[in-house]
Amino acid sequence: QVQLVESGGGLVQSGDSLRLSCAASGRAFSSNFMGWLRQAPGKEREFVATVSRRGFSTYYADPVKGRFTISRDSAKNTVYLQMNSLKPEDTAVYYCAAGPDLGAMRLGVAMDYWGKGTTVTVSS
Repeated sequence: QVQLVESGGGLVQSGDSLRLSCAASGRAFSSNFMGWLRQAPGKEREFVATVSRRGFSTYYADPVKGRFTISRDSAKNTVYLQMNSLKPEDTAVYYCAAGPDLGAMRLGVAMDYWGKGTTVTVSS
């Protein structure tokens, strides 16, 4: 069974940093774009960031550009999301996902695998 397991969420203050981790099975990690999406209370799930299979290409949603960095470590089958300068509007459940391409990842559709999520709460 392919699994994605997120960790690293927590309660922080505005301006603080967090690093989220997503541990994946080898099959999911090596054959897919990996990415992060988030869902704030009462809102639709939205794309955050994604990284290509080899880690050479990345793409970010406008609200997180310049603040978040996505990366992947093939040796550990892990993808990370470094979040700096956090804002209250970043408060959400963050989900790790594996998908076939950038288009699917940005739309949050046709994902091959999903994690269960990790909660990030940013106070003002």
